[in-house]
Amino acid sequence: MTSIKLDENLGAHLLLRARDAGLDAESVRSEGLGGIDDDALYEHCNKEERALITLDLDFSNPLRFPPAGRPGTIVLRPHRPSPVEIAELFESALQRLQIDRVRGRIWIVEPGRVRIYHDWYSDEDEDV
Repeated sequence: MTSIKLDENLGAHLLLRARDAGLDAESVRSEGLGGIDDDALYEHCNKEERALITLDLDFSNPLRFPPAGRPGTIVLRPHRPSPVEIAELFESALQRLQIDRVRGRIWIVEPGRVRIYHDWYSDEDEDV
């Protein structure tokens, strides 16, 4: 089972939704980590073996946050950052987690598609 951590830019209702889907889920907010630096959050997730789900595009940079040997990162990228579109992208990510692994990868979840960056040891990037 994939363990995840929701960044502070995602609401508590999404944490509940992830738990309802059977995931081992925590959030930056529920753990009192609000305002944590990106690098510290990345290391915190790695130590806990939790994939990070976030709206922060900084985490899509594999040079700064390399996915190799890490639990993975899921970046939600809405066209319009409305609560409805964010929830839809979150649902897409949850569905994808049921059939694919995020470990060692960065997923960019957009309306209608998921772009996957693999670590450089594996296959090339794919656009799904």
